[in-house]
Amino acid sequence: MLLGTQQVSAAGHLVIGGCDTVELARKFGTPLYVMDEACIRENCRAYRRAFESRHPQTEIFYAGKAFLTMALCRIVDQEGLGLDVASAGEFYTALQAGFPAGRVYLHGNFKSPSEMNLALDHGVGRIVVDSVEELELIDSLAQAKG
Repeated sequence: MLLGTQQVSAAGHLVIGGCDTVELARKFGTPLYVMDEACIRENCRAYRRAFESRHPQTEIFYAGKAFLTMALCRIVDQEGLGLDVASAGEFYTALQAGFPAGRVYLHGNFKSPSEMNLALDHGVGRIVVDSVEELELIDSLAQAKG
């Protein structure tokens, strides 16, 4: 079952996005992750169409914990989705990619004070709070910032 731009070349090689995967493996070694940008973009658009046709105010968020690189952050941004991050590392990746912090939700259990400060310092869109203690921590950190 081939998806997106996947096809089999005359040589019997899997081709994704016009790239011969055998040649990619020779050049970069294995294991190697090859993502189909056209397929990713179409999936983003399909999600948006499906939800927005019924609920126009819907926001769609990509879960960064599934797979996150700067290139994927840029695609998600260009396709108008928000980004759900579960760690400071994921948020840092988004920031380095130029992803708008206001469209990022910081999610995850046991967020550290440094993660909360990073989110507050960069104007993260939302912090998903998991406990009263986290809410109190955010309040105290925000008050300390003035």
